[in-house]
Amino acid sequence: MKKSSYISIIRASAIYDFIITFPFAFPILASWNITFLSNIHSRFSFSGLFPEFLPMHIFFVNLMGSIVIVWSILRIYRPIALLGLYDSFARFLFSFAMLYHLMAYEATELLWFFFVPELS
Repeated sequence: MKKSSYISIIRASAIYDFIITFPFAFPILASWNITFLSNIHSRFSFSGLFPEFLPMHIFFVNLMGSIVIVWSILRIYRPIALLGLYDSFARFLFSFAMLYHLMAYEATELLWFFFVPELS
C-alpha cells in the first residue's frame, strides 16, 4: 500500500471517529444521543438489552468521548503511520469489547452498527 493511501486511511478514520464520538463527549448531547439510540432499539424491535443510563454511565460515556475526540484530532493533524498502528490496536480492543458484550451480555443488536465499521 502506498504511503499516501495509508495516510488518507488514518485521516479518514480519525474524521469518522470524531463525527461519531462528538455527541458522546458532552453530557446533554450524550443523553440525547443515548435516548435516540434507545428509541431506535425499541422502534425496530432489536433483540438484546438497552439499559437505562444513570449519571455515572453518562460520566464514563463522556470520558471516553472526550478521549476519542482528542485522539481523533491528533490523527487528523498528524496522520503518521505510528499513530495509525496504535489506532488499529485500539479498534481491535473496542471491537472485541463490543463482540463480547453482544455475546456474553445480550447487548442490543444495534451494537452491530458500531461493530462492523469499527472492525473495518
